[in-house]
Amino acid sequence: MAKTETTENIFKNVISHAKEYGFVYPSSEIYDGLQAVYDFGPYGVELKNNLKNLWWQSMTRLNDNIVGIDAAIFMHPLTWKASGHIDSFNDPMIDNKDSKKRYRADVLVEEHAAKLENVGKAAEGKALVEKLARLLESEDLTGVRQLIIDENITCPLSGTSNWTEVRQFNLMFSTQVGSVAEDASTIYLRPETAQGIFVNFLNVQKTARMKIPFGIAQIGKAFRNEIVARQFIFRMREFEQMEMQYFIRPGEEMNWYQHWKEARMKWHLALGIPQSKLRYHDHEKLAHYANAALDIEFEFPFGFKEIEGIHSRTDFDLKNHQELSKKKQQYFDPEINQNYIPYVLETSVGADRTFLMHLCNAYTEEVVGEGENRKERVYLKFHPAIAPVKAAIFPITKKDGLPEKAQEIVKMLKFDFNTVYEERDSIGKRYTRQDLIGTPFCIAVDHQTLEDNTVTIRHRDTTEQERVHINELKGKIGEAVSFNRIFEKL
Repeated sequence: MAKTETTENIFKNVISHAKEYGFVYPSSEIYDGLQAVYDFGPYGVELKNNLKNLWWQSMTRLNDNIVGIDAAIFMHPLTWKASGHIDSFNDPMIDNKDSKKRYRADVLVEEHAAKLENVGKAAEGKALVEKLARLLESEDLTGVRQLIIDENITCPLSGTSNWTEVRQFNLMFSTQVGSVAEDASTIYLRPETAQGIFVNFLNVQKTARMKIPFGIAQIGKAFRNEIVARQFIFRMREFEQMEMQYFIRPGEEMNWYQHWKEARMKWHLALGIPQSKLRYHDHEKLAHYANAALDIEFEFPFGFKEIEGIHSRTDFDLKNHQELSKKKQQYFDPEINQNYIPYVLETSVGADRTFLMHLCNAYTEEVVGEGENRKERVYLKFHPAIAPVKAAIFPITKKDGLPEKAQEIVKMLKFDFNTVYEERDSIGKRYTRQDLIGTPFCIAVDHQTLEDNTVTIRHRDTTEQERVHINELKGKIGEAVSFNRIFEKL
C-alpha cells in the first residue's frame, strides 16, 4: 500500500472498491439504504461462499468427530430464557446531549484505552480496561459514566463530554408468530446460532452415533439490534456466524481450550493472513456462561478487532436447558461408566468479518514502472483458493477463430473452476479488470494457439507470463486453487 496514505483513507478505498467492483452493496440502496445492512454482490458472494465452504470442510472433513446441522432461525422463546439472553443480553448505551448520537459506553472506553496504548501508555490503557470490566461485572453503570467523564472521553462529533446516564439496551429483535395479532406469541430472531446446536445436542449425538469428545458445526444468520453499527460490514444487524460447539468431559476443558485456540489461529494463517496482523486477546470480563475466553483479533485499518471467539462455556447451556425444559441433557460415557452433562468448548467466527479481513488484507496499492511509465497498480491479492474467479479467458482479437478457441477452453474449465470470458477492450484493460476482483490467472488465446494449442498464462501477483499447453491448464490452475493447499498447513 502507498505509504503516504493514512489507514483511514485506505479503509475508505476498500469500502469504495467493494461497491464499485461487485463485492458489497448498501442494502435497498435505491431507497437510500438501511443502516448497517448490506448485500453481497456477484464477486462478494463467491468470496464469502468460498470462505464458508473452506471453514465447513476444515471442521467436518478434517475432523472425524465433528458433524454439522442447520437449525431454524426461529426458536421457542424459552430457549432465550434458558440461555440468559432475555435477562442479560444487553449493551451499555450512552448518549451525547449535544450531537444527539448514541454510543456503546464500553466501546468508548476501550477505544480510549487503545489510543493510550498507541502512544506508549500500555499500562494505563490496560488498567483502564480492567477497571471498566470490574464496573460492568458489578453492573455499576453510574461508575461507567463517571469513568468516561474522568478520562475526559468526548463525543467524536461534538467534541464535548455532555453525556447522559448509561443504561442497558437489549439487543434481540422480537416479532410475533400467529395468524391473529391478538393471539400472537412473542418470539425472537436468534441473536446467535449456538442455541440451535445445544437444543439438538442429544438428537445429533444419538442419530450420528457420536462419542464424547465430539463437535457440532453450523453456519447461519443471526440478528442483533446494534445501536452503534459501524465500520462497514464489521458490525451489522444481520450477520452470519460459523460456529462449532465441542462437547467434552467436565474437567478437560482447559486442554481443549488450548487445542482449539491454536487450531483456529493456524487456520487463519493457512489462508494467507500474516502472523503480524493477528493476535490473541484474553477477555478481562467473562461472559455469564464462560470460565475462560479469548478473541483472535486482526489488525484492520481501524485497529485490532475481533474476528473469532474461543470460549469455554462449561455446562451452562445444557444445564439451563435441562432445568427449564425438564428434559435430561446428559451423556452416558461408557469409558468411565458415568452420566454427566458435557462441558462445551466453542469456536465462533464471523463469516462477514472474515470476509472483511480478507478484503482488507488483499487490497494492494503499489507503484510500478519508472519515469513516464510510472503508474499506480491496484489489485486484490487473495489466496487463490478463495478468489471469487479462478481464471479469465481472453482471445487477443474478436476474429480469426480466436473467440471460438477461447470458448473451447472455457467449456473445458468451467465445470471445475469459476471462470469468466472477456473479449472487449485491450488486453491490458482486461488484465486490470481481473486484478481489481482478485483473479489469480488470466489466459490469453492468440494466433499461435491455433497452431500448437499453447496459451499464455498471466499471474496476478507478479504479472509474469508463461506459455503452457492447453492440456496443462486444468492441472496447473487446480493445483494452485485447491483447498488442499490450505489443508496441508493445518
